[in-house]
Amino acid sequence: MKNIGFMQGRLSPLINNKIQAFPFDYWLDEFPIAKKLNLSCMEWTLDYPNLEKNPLLLDEYKSDIIHISKRNDIKIPSITLDCCMQRPFWKKQNLIFYDDLILDLRKIISSASTIGAGILVIPLVDNGSIENKFEFNLLKDTITSLYDFLELKKVKIAFESDFSPVNLSDFIKVYNKKFVGINYDTGNSACLGFDPVEEFRNYGERIINVHIKDRKINGGTVRLGAGDTKFKEVFNYFNFSDYAGNYIMQTARSKNNNHIEELNINISFIESYIA
Repeated sequence: MKNIGFMQGRLSPLINNKIQAFPFDYWLDEFPIAKKLNLSCMEWTLDYPNLEKNPLLLDEYKSDIIHISKRNDIKIPSITLDCCMQRPFWKKQNLIFYDDLILDLRKIISSASTIGAGILVIPLVDNGSIENKFEFNLLKDTITSLYDFLELKKVKIAFESDFSPVNLSDFIKVYNKKFVGINYDTGNSACLGFDPVEEFRNYGERIINVHIKDRKINGGTVRLGAGDTKFKEVFNYFNFSDYAGNYIMQTARSKNNNHIEELNINISFIESYIA
């Protein structure tokens, strides 16, 4: 299915009861399963703890990643950096680790380039939410200082945020669209009570990646169609816009641990909306 993919780990058992975590014991198994589900891509996941042990960041595994991706025809066009949300380099409490965190970020950019992943999603939500001018400026100064490196490696940053539509429009204008865009998360927007029409009017042309999930207003993630996401309005926009990116399922986990069937249900839901 063109442009429909999944967040790495969604086809694996839960790890420490987390909705999302890198599946160290199962990551190889997800590729053939995704192929059977007729998916086209996977968004890789980088998180703590054990970031340094993630296969993506180990030279001896990169050729294996490329090989299994090609063998199963599952591309890896994007990587979600939960590690940046867990230890935000733009927060004052992490300044003592700033140099190490930026070194990690540069390693991630290089590794992404090696496997052909052109988008890095940096979540500015929850623990990574921008709360003051200091954080805004440090984030801006850091990312803009990486423009040349991003261009060399042919990688873009996609910010996912909790900003209102108007504020996100103002925020993203600070960044060169050649290097920085927006990751639009359907569930997070619904949780915050945002109107998709207003969102797309303000920053639609800057969206370069989409996370598909459903949430109740001020609530958690639920099966697609069971929450408050306005999927009709969302897909009306994407179906008739110039968006040519991917739809990555970051959906709710199965309550009975049947995660493959849960993802299959969500695939059918998305297919009913894509033109």
